[in-house]
Amino acid sequence: MNRPPPAGALERALHGSLVRLMQLERRVDPLVRPALDSLLREPLTRVVQALIRLQPARVRERPGEETPLPGEEACVDAIVRDMRDHMHRLYRPGEYERAGNTKTHGVVRAELRVHDGLPEALRHGLFATPRRYPAWVRFGGPGPASPPDIDDVGVLSLGVKVMDVPGPKLMDDERHTQDLTGISTPVFTTPDVIANAQLQAMIRRGTPLWYFLRGHLLDSLMQALWSRTQTSPLETGYWGCVPYRLGPEAVMQYQFRPLGDGPPRAVPGLPGRPSPNYLREALAATLRTRDAAFELCVQRQVDARHTPIENASVRWSERLSPPVPVATLHIPQQVFDSPAQLAFAHRLSIHPWHALEAHRPLGNQNRARRRIYEELSRLRQAMNGTPHVEPDGSETFDA
Repeated sequence: MNRPPPAGALERALHGSLVRLMQLERRVDPLVRPALDSLLREPLTRVVQALIRLQPARVRERPGEETPLPGEEACVDAIVRDMRDHMHRLYRPGEYERAGNTKTHGVVRAELRVHDGLPEALRHGLFATPRRYPAWVRFGGPGPASPPDIDDVGVLSLGVKVMDVPGPKLMDDERHTQDLTGISTPVFTTPDVIANAQLQAMIRRGTPLWYFLRGHLLDSLMQALWSRTQTSPLETGYWGCVPYRLGPEAVMQYQFRPLGDGPPRAVPGLPGRPSPNYLREALAATLRTRDAAFELCVQRQVDARHTPIENASVRWSERLSPPVPVATLHIPQQVFDSPAQLAFAHRLSIHPWHALEAHRPLGNQNRARRRIYEELSRLRQAMNGTPHVEPDGSETFDA
């Protein structure tokens, strides 16, 4: 792919001004956002999604089938190179963070409880039988940097490592885990790996907002509609955004819906500057006093236009494929924010290809993630001297 030229002084200055405006908006967002979301977010999302579906597809899809994109492997090469270079520039040995989903808000113990009485069409893989699995859950930020929480882009990430899962896995480095990942927007940041390579190149040159303003306006509108000043990692939903197998023939996407009551937490200090780690503090404050939970829901693919495999900008239609609850992610009351438990995050590799064949990742973004996650995780852990471990839930940490 063609690499963009270095950013000029004027371009960098304009980009910096846009970033500062976005950060200012984050500090007043809670005053107006709840009302705007209630009235306008879903209608505007439907309009933007209709326009996205009108755009010509890079490939012609068939339901249930993957279709490689032209130049896909070269784009993956470029993404790995740019993200690796970004990590080398940003971090010193011993201090490397993840290239994406970077900032760790917390790693907490949990239990995934698969429901009894599921429809037969959903009883595959992890959902084949009702049972309880131990899990670790990592709540994180979007990356590729770790700014004060109020200065991030308003997107959170979730990584669930389900343990004691029987059956052969798609990767050899973990034998008993099934990983589930999500972000707090219902579509991925980029539609496909070609666009992702363009975004990573813009991040490397220090002007990522220009990616959205130059040819990806509809994607930027989707992100703007769903990114916001977050109140707590426990008070937002998380979407997988990309497809997976559901047994030998069906295709699914999944999402985690928070099971909570009451109004959202207030962000202390707004419209001034709250604590730089206020999201971790909110997570810790809640779990010190009570349990929390998410409902895991599954959508099945119905057609290639409304529920595509290769275009991660399309929000899977909930009208045509209503999400069906299949499990509950229960997070018990706990204290998790000791330095030792936070450091445990460096040894975890949460990877969508830590999976059963029944949940094989699909689509170009997932095909790319196999190499991207594996290579960058290996780099991070080598530079930090924190070799990868497969957890089993018996881990303990000093207070």
